[in-house]
Amino acid sequence: MSVAVGTGVGELSIFLTRAQLVRYAGASRDFNPIHWSDRAAHALGLDGVIAHGMLTMGTALRVVTDWAGDPGAVRRYSARFTRPVVVPDDDTGVELRCVGSVTAVSEDMVTVTVEVTCGGEKVLGAVTAEVSRAMAPS
Repeated sequence: MSVAVGTGVGELSIFLTRAQLVRYAGASRDFNPIHWSDRAAHALGLDGVIAHGMLTMGTALRVVTDWAGDPGAVRRYSARFTRPVVVPDDDTGVELRCVGSVTAVSEDMVTVTVEVTCGGEKVLGAVTAEVSRAMAPS
């Protein structure tokens, strides 16, 4: 089977928790209090602590890298932040849903578009990844 426009690349459902935000803050060195303090988040008009944008963006890419089988297959990746992901202070966290599909195929690249939602609301827009056709599943 060859890769064609409309081919689904998969679905991914991940729960982001406050504990993950703390770990990501340490790895990224992004200790902005809006990622761990409800008080700081509310002071800026947010509904609560929000996930790091790059954590959300990186998590969304997993649907593509899981499909491709090799993160090195991704040649370009872009997204637009449309809505913050509010992470509650509980053990469950918040669900991030990612659904990918092939939207273009050229001689060298396969373009995958990913829809990323949280609570039914789009949290990333214009999410596209270009995957090397030579490394894309066939």
